[in-house]
Amino acid sequence: MRKFQTALLLLLLGCFYAELSAQQPSGGKSKQAQPAGKHVPQAKTHPEFNDYNAAYATAGGAAAEKAADEFAAKYPDSELKAFLYAKAMHEYQKENNQPKILSTGQKVLQLDPDNAVALVLTANVLSDTLSDTDADRDKKVAEIKKNGGHALQLMDANFNPAANATPEQVAAYKRTLQALAHSALGITALKTGDDAGAEKEMKAAAEANPSQPDPFVFYHLALAQDHQKKYDEALVSVKRAIENAGANPDIGELAKGEQKRLLTLTGGIAPSPGPAPK
Repeated sequence: MRKFQTALLLLLLGCFYAELSAQQPSGGKSKQAQPAGKHVPQAKTHPEFNDYNAAYATAGGAAAEKAADEFAAKYPDSELKAFLYAKAMHEYQKENNQPKILSTGQKVLQLDPDNAVALVLTANVLSDTLSDTDADRDKKVAEIKKNGGHALQLMDANFNPAANATPEQVAAYKRTLQALAHSALGITALKTGDDAGAEKEMKAAAEANPSQPDPFVFYHLALAQDHQKKYDEALVSVKRAIENAGANPDIGELAKGEQKRLLTLTGGIAPSPGPAPK
């Protein structure tokens, strides 16, 4: 059901991943300045460099993952393997293939535990698909909390994105990742009966990226408030969900159903949305 903020996030990912095809072998002339104090992964040989660029140019999730697997088998000690699995994850995200976003994201994190995009996307897929019938439910919940929490720590710490990014791109990138991380934590809290925790996380998600209001966030914020019998606040939240659901008709219908339920409970009229939640 979850529709990621696809257009914005794919644009941002394109900006941040595009330069990865320019990692030259040691001793070569790099197109990218190395950030102070940060090692920039490089190919060790020119054949590795050429094979990496060829693999990175592969389009489509399955083809990109196959190219990453073949590169990893040929160059098991390469510093660039994580970038190819991140590219495959990116391709699968464009295809909205959640199982493969998760599996390639987990491969990225095995190689690069601080990859903020992989942390956020795996947390979101796991939270979206979390079910009461999952045999490994507790394990999934723990992974969501670990990945979402670590992503937020990275955003708050010494975040150092691509060298060619503008300050505006960096700010938009951080806001999007923070919103998605809080959303994953909020959905998990909602599904595990922590309605107060879900409300807190969903408000944080809304506040992290106010210029890109997410109907998914406001709908689930309304549910968390509804469960706590905060009906007036829930009506405000669900109205925001409906108003911003243009590109996501499924969540719009769910929000309208929740609004009808709330109005039936209160006998009221949908209130003005007012200021964003705090």
